[in-house]
Amino acid sequence: MISKGKSKSKLKVQILAGGISHERDISLKSGRRVADALLDAGAEVIIREPDEKLLSNIKKDKPDVIWPCLHGASGEDGALRDILSLAGVPFVGATASGARLAWDKSIAKVIVAQAGIQTPASVTLPKDTFRELDADGVLKAVTQTISFPLVVKPARSGSAQGVSVVKKADELSRAMVDAYVYCDVAIIEKYIEGTELAISVIDLGSGPIALPAVEVEPVSGRFGYQERYTAGETNYYVPARVSKAVAERAAKLAIDSHVALGLRHISRVDAIVDKKGVVWFLEANVCPGMTETSLLPQAITAEGSTLSSVYLSLAEAAVRTR
Repeated sequence: MISKGKSKSKLKVQILAGGISHERDISLKSGRRVADALLDAGAEVIIREPDEKLLSNIKKDKPDVIWPCLHGASGEDGALRDILSLAGVPFVGATASGARLAWDKSIAKVIVAQAGIQTPASVTLPKDTFRELDADGVLKAVTQTISFPLVVKPARSGSAQGVSVVKKADELSRAMVDAYVYCDVAIIEKYIEGTELAISVIDLGSGPIALPAVEVEPVSGRFGYQERYTAGETNYYVPARVSKAVAERAAKLAIDSHVALGLRHISRVDAIVDKKGVVWFLEANVCPGMTETSLLPQAITAEGSTLSSVYLSLAEAAVRTR
């Protein structure tokens, strides 16, 4: 069980939620849920938008710690975290450098692969390169190296936006266009059929630990944006319906990925277990969703802890590691 924070806290927490990304609504919901949990723990909470008043609001609010609940580029690409570091106020989650590494999935895949972590074969194609070269010829070359089915996704985006599963050649061009809507770099990745897992990692200062893996079973067969945030669209199993050995391998993969990417406090690693029991790294999230259907809160509850105690402990850990 995760060690508990103080039963009642005088900590003053400024939560950043909203922003201008495609995931604004999810960010607002996450921020509200984190705020409610921290209020239950006795903390003082202020929710702010990350707008032109960011720095003046930090000076006015004088928070002990800031919790960015911002999904998408505005909260996960590292830029905001650089600014928070300049402001001199501790914050929950990855540093700017760690966030940048995890946010770009193409870079994250290279780093975890270098650390010996299994990740599906892939090719990264910037939009300009794709346009300037013979697009059809490039795609043909890719599919001669990586066989169908494939996954096409933006290198920098969240909540499965712009992600397509491609089963035949005539679907690939459209999938590339859809991915480029969200990012100017697309990844074509080998599709791994199997059990989808989300493994959350918490580090309160004594080293990262993995929470019980959440198994994701979308009713439609695809864990897209709607399936993530609409109640009843996805079945969740916590802990995941996998063998003890697979669960241990998944936990190790998540912790190793967290460490390899230089993350801290909190992350969520998405993985898939194939029919042979091999666990594959897909991506890491430095600002996991905290909504009522999100995966990290489910893992905390399954672990036997309360959201209020864990969130307070995370805020306190951020203060200690400023």
